[in-house]
Formats: sequence, C-alpha cells, structure tokens
Amino acid sequence: MAKSYNITQVEAAHRKRTLVSAALIFLAMPLTILIGMQFGKSKYMVVSMILLVYTMLPFFMVFEKRKPKAREIVLIAMMSALTVVLQLFCHITLPLQIGTAMIIISGISLGPEAGFLIGAVARFVCNFYLGQGPWLPWQMFCWGILGFLAGLAFNKVDLDELKSRHFKVVMGPVLCVIFGILAAYVCYQIWPGTDETFFGWRLYVFGFLGLFAGILLQRKRLPVDGVTLAIFTFITTFVIYGGIMNICALVTSAGAPGAELSIERMRVLYISGVPYDFYHASTAALCVFLFGNSIIKKLERIKIKYGIYK
Repeated sequence: MAKSYNITQVEAAHRKRTLVSAALIFLAMPLTILIGMQFGKSKYMVVSMILLVYTMLPFFMVFEKRKPKAREIVLIAMMSALTVVLQLFCHITLPLQIGTAMIIISGISLGPEAGFLIGAVARFVCNFYLGQGPWLPWQMFCWGILGFLAGLAFNKVDLDELKSRHFKVVMGPVLCVIFGILAAYVCYQIWPGTDETFFGWRLYVFGFLGLFAGILLQRKRLPVDGVTLAIFTFITTFVIYGGIMNICALVTSAGAPGAELSIERMRVLYISGVPYDFYHASTAALCVFLFGNSIIKKLERIKIKYGIYK
C-alpha cells in the first residue's frame, strides 16, 4: 500500500529541496568553477562533470520518499533533448536563441530543480557540437540558473489564461530595474565630481539589484502570460546570463597578452558585450512570446494526463 503524506509534509519537502538547490547554485557551484580555474583551463571537463552531479542532487530529492516514475524521467530527458535539437537547428539556420527560451519554459512547467537540471545538461550536450572549452561550466551554470529562477518566479500554470498578452503585475520588477539603471546613470554620469561612467559592469550590477529588489517587493509570484514571460526572459537573460558570461570572458582570457585582470578591462568587456547580450536576450524573449504559451500548455497537459507534478 502506498504511503500518504499530508500537505504540510509535501510543502516541507519542497522547501527543503529549494534550500538545497539554492545552496548548491549560489555557493557550491560558483566556488567549484573558481577553484577549477585555479588548476588550469584544461580542467573544464572535470568541473563540468562535478556541476552535473550538483544539478542532479536536488532533482533526486524529489524521489526521497517514493520511487521515481519512468514518465517523469522521460519528460526531463525529452525536454533536454528538444532544447539541444532546437538550439542546434537555430544555430545553423535562424539567428534565434531558442535554447535559452526552452530552458525558461522548462523551469516554469517542471519546477526549479528540473529547470536547472535541463539547463545544465542541455548546455553540456550542445557544446559537443558547438565547441567545448573553459567557458563550458560557466554556460552550464548560466542556463541552469535561468531555469531555476523561472521555476521560482512564476505561478502554477492556469491553462485558461495562457492566451493572455498583458502586462499584469510584472510592472513592479520592470520599474525597479529601470529605477536601478537610472540610479546608476545619475550617480556616475550626472553627479558632480565623478569621472566614472555607468556603462559597463555597473549597468549589469545595478540592473541585477533592481531585478532582485523588484522580486522582493512583488510579494506575489509572476503570472504566466505572453508579455510577462517575454519581459522576464529578456531581463534575466541580459542581466544574469550576460553579466556572468562577461566575467567568464575576463577570467578565461587572463594570462594572454594584453588580457590582464583589471577593472578597466572588465568595463571594456561589459561595454563590448552589450550588443550580443541584447541580441541574445531579445531573440530569446521573442521565442518565448511566440511559442512559450503553446509549449507550456502542451507540457501542462502531459503532466495532468500522466500525473506528473512539480
């Protein structure tokens, strides 16, 4: 006879998984990447394998008190494979970053732990075709964290509201991001006596602080509608993915002639990275806006049909 668990036990287990995931993502993984860099860039594959182990731990905690169902694992594997195929297809045909969009969609539909797992695994497999290098662990971490944040930020999907295209409560976080960027502009461009510019890493840092403040002030989880999905995708991809990968470019190029670690070089990298970060974020947001509702609806129907819940 199967054991039954009350709502309190389920919520406690969910909070436990979320805390473990957050500790691994924000503490263990960055430390592992930085320590791995100390042993040389050639150790990136070892670091990547360690990151894969980290991503699996929270997901396996889902099955702590019950046996895993094949249908749940198959759905994770299918979304990972679909993300890889679509990313490779767009890489050689249409200049769209659909892989990033798929990771965010996966996190919303399947939960933060599964979103991080799909992001890390899909990036690991993608780079067998797009090129391996010391940037691999950083890209795995970035895709994974986008899926994790999407799973935390959005409400449980209501199939009746997936056709909506409106701004709703996302206005709060967006206004906070805009306020953060304006604050940086005033402090470093207009304020008398300052010779610094807010262009570069400060733009990303203040944008991230605005995004973080917006989520804290929101006090409600974001609704799943087309405009909200697109705005969330653009901001998180530009600020988080772009911000982290610019640091990756600074660290992995250190040691080359003219590539010393310095604030000035970091500022140059962030400024030169803005066009690509904008292209990446905007095309990912476009993919989410056009196809996100349809894919999420399909995934929700699969979960209902086969009894799969995040």
